[in-house]
Amino acid sequence: MTQHPFSLIPELADLEIGGPLVRIPTQQDVPFTRRVRAIVDTAEFRRLSNITQLGLASRIYPGAVHTRFEHALGVFHNALRYLWQLGKDERFAAAVDVHRAEVLMVAALLHDLGHWPYCHPIEDMELEGLPPHEAFAAEFLSPNRELGQVLKEHWQIEPAEVLDVLVAKTDHPSLRLMRSILSGPIDIDKMDYLERDSLHAGVPYGRNFDRQRLIQSLMVNQAGDGLAISAKGRTAAELMVFARYVMFSEVYWHHAVRSATCMFARAFFDLYRQLDLKEFFQQSEWETIQQLRKLAGQSGAGTLLEGLFGTRRVLYKRLVEFSHDQQPELYRQIAGRPFADQVRLATTLGGLLSQQIEPQLGPTDLIIDAPPVHREVEFKVEIYYPKEDCYRRLSDVSPVVEALATRQFDDYVKRVRVFAAPNVAKALGDTKQFLVTLAKAVRETFGN
Repeated sequence: MTQHPFSLIPELADLEIGGPLVRIPTQQDVPFTRRVRAIVDTAEFRRLSNITQLGLASRIYPGAVHTRFEHALGVFHNALRYLWQLGKDERFAAAVDVHRAEVLMVAALLHDLGHWPYCHPIEDMELEGLPPHEAFAAEFLSPNRELGQVLKEHWQIEPAEVLDVLVAKTDHPSLRLMRSILSGPIDIDKMDYLERDSLHAGVPYGRNFDRQRLIQSLMVNQAGDGLAISAKGRTAAELMVFARYVMFSEVYWHHAVRSATCMFARAFFDLYRQLDLKEFFQQSEWETIQQLRKLAGQSGAGTLLEGLFGTRRVLYKRLVEFSHDQQPELYRQIAGRPFADQVRLATTLGGLLSQQIEPQLGPTDLIIDAPPVHREVEFKVEIYYPKEDCYRRLSDVSPVVEALATRQFDDYVKRVRVFAAPNVAKALGDTKQFLVTLAKAVRETFGN
């Protein structure tokens, strides 16, 4: 019997025969060898235990307080499962040797290394002078940091090798193949966060696909530079794509989650120029909250932050929402706008509404929530049909995926919304009149 090409990697051996482990939800036994522990115990990695995975979603889903630390261990566990399956594919074993497999394992464990508290809503704002989280990953992986020294001493891996997987610096088919495992249509990151976020939010949506079946179907694509799946995994892949759609619809872009997220973003917009961002982004979540609250004081930003982090939760109310098939012209004019434009529009709208209701609106009483430009869903995965010895794109053979691919689900899930302080929302009752005023505010703000 041919020996598995990765059987001598300690963590993969422990995956099969048992060994030191750490347990994470749900019933996952993650191999925890001495060299894995060495990474996990560094200050650079430990900071992830102070950053929640879903940020403000816990204000709506109380159980969603799981951390990026837990998620990173889950992604690492998935990397081991993927490597064990893919190692049976001769083309994969020829492209990814033992050393590269270990680099991928470390990259999986460290894939969120550069993230800071509330990273995604802050990055979505695309503010001037905002450093990308990849820059922090590079800093934490520098050779003079503890983590960089651990990689060289315990793993015989250069930090630059890991960084090249996380943030592409060089190009090669084997590197593209490794990156597709970490970031692609059916990657180890999505495989973990769909289930983990669903579990902690207390909803079933992200857990309704067959992970084991999907993993067992993994193989290399026709070009040899990315993942594909065999025909037996097609249904599992369809369900994974659909699970992501429903998680966005019911959790990530739930209107109350977006209210909390936009309140935070609007407060941060007013305060970020007063922050040393390099220092700020290396703090724990609790420290960032306290610094922002202290800096905001009694301002409008302070009111927003107190509604999120104070003794009483006070979320802004949804006034209107629409996607590209409802109020299509307004949607086109607002969606994808830079955050500063959204603030300008809210200011103009507030001025117009102040002529209609009492009392007059303050500068942070209205918040516009517009979908960002970037898209969320990838469908470029191939299905291999052995009887015909051919590869076909999943979107070509799946009516479910084809529908989502051609009618971008972002346009339906990520809606334009206007939120208002509770007292303002109560004073504004007529939705039709509000939409007329919103359209006027758009014309005055953007001139179209």
